[in-house]
Amino acid sequence: MMQKGTILTVILILCLFATLLWALPTQPTSLSFVIGAGVAFILSLYYIFAVATERRRIKGRAIWIPAISLSFLGLLLPPFFAAILYLHGMFSLIGWLLMIALTFTFFLNFFSIPLAFYRKYQETKDVELAFEHPPSVTVLVPAYNEEKVLRRTLECILEASYPNKEIIVIDDGSTDRTYQIALDFSDQGVKVVHRPNGGKSAALNFGLLFARGEIITIIDADSLIGKNALVEMIRHFRDPEVAATAGNIKVLNRKNLLTNCQAVEYIVSINIFRKALDVFGKIPVVPGSLGAYRRNVLEGSGFYDPDTLVEDFDVTIKTLKTGSVVQASSSALCYTEAPETLSDFIKQRLRWYRGNFQVMWKHHDAGLNTRFGFLQRLTYPYMLLSMLFMPMAGLVIITSIILAIFSGMGIWLLYMFLFFLALQFLLTILAIQLDEEDMKLALYSPLFVVGYKHLCDFLMIKSLFDVLLRRQMKWERVKRIGSTAHQIQRQ
Repeated sequence: MMQKGTILTVILILCLFATLLWALPTQPTSLSFVIGAGVAFILSLYYIFAVATERRRIKGRAIWIPAISLSFLGLLLPPFFAAILYLHGMFSLIGWLLMIALTFTFFLNFFSIPLAFYRKYQETKDVELAFEHPPSVTVLVPAYNEEKVLRRTLECILEASYPNKEIIVIDDGSTDRTYQIALDFSDQGVKVVHRPNGGKSAALNFGLLFARGEIITIIDADSLIGKNALVEMIRHFRDPEVAATAGNIKVLNRKNLLTNCQAVEYIVSINIFRKALDVFGKIPVVPGSLGAYRRNVLEGSGFYDPDTLVEDFDVTIKTLKTGSVVQASSSALCYTEAPETLSDFIKQRLRWYRGNFQVMWKHHDAGLNTRFGFLQRLTYPYMLLSMLFMPMAGLVIITSIILAIFSGMGIWLLYMFLFFLALQFLLTILAIQLDEEDMKLALYSPLFVVGYKHLCDFLMIKSLFDVLLRRQMKWERVKRIGSTAHQIQRQ
């Protein structure tokens, strides 16, 4: 049942919309209104149609509820952005650009939140059914110079509840004590294999040669999983259509402003979007920190390819292109180290974003060919919106704000800033409640209106040009911290 705080938050958001709609002028004449509202409405209708025409049922429940939610939001979006334009008599070109940018920005949020809540509702209604014969599971842990974190990772995996698991550590040519630390667990059944350094995809493919499990679970060497994580992941494979499952990734080392912002980002941006697409069984990324695949699916797709910087995204898209279902588990918790310094953060994000664009280009046929079904109709364009148009929209918003300041519209700017600040704060609270997280993290939400968001947008756009210009790119490692794990809830 939805918490009272969640209901109150929804009411507050609706009140914000009602305030704008009440002030909406009755005689719109601007071309900007027609174009901007039209874009918002068409964008809404496209996604509503994509959802409504998807006939697949997941866990026995139809998807008409999220379709209705999207229809409702599709009616709210055009007048919402029209109000922004008309209340302040903005210059036509600036108003048009700003309205389009804000449409893209907030549409993704309002698309995701109701679907994420619906998915949470589905999870609470799931009936626990045990496997008559639990499938065998192989846990692969690729490791390169992970001496600071590997020991605690293996301890968590060994403690994890699952009756039939095999653990294989692949030492990818480490130059530190990684191999020796892994060997310390040999007497507890952990297999250790060594190969010359060749990258994560090569290490995983090498480990698969020794794996005997029906289900292959990938866990990064800096990840700490919850006690029931494997059980929660594997139970999704009761459905024969499910080919892969994603874990629920959280930031472990919440020590400073940067790591706390990343913790909020994982909750609001990554996990909420993942829950939304989980309604349709079309999760675009099974994270390398914690993910599971049917062995025959990995074999059928040609294992892991070395041609991108993000092998987890690549192999997930290959899985989706087969028409398989890829889902997520909110209860399969995994805690990972986030970069604590700006330089390490930039290294990580450049690798992520560059790799993401590589994968999107590699699989561009997934966005053009209708035979890929819902991947083509929703997941691929959804990823394009979040990766390409959202950062561009952020730049347009900043440019519009600068122009507005020089146009003497400081009062309007302050009003709009406070409005979006309140809206982002309320959306963050919804996401935190949905993920059952620490409410104090909502205090960092203003940085997702200005600050942290624009840093990510800049890195995303830089990565796009790096890929387009074919600049030399390589795997950038971040410094391992070896954070303590006392804050982990052993679920």
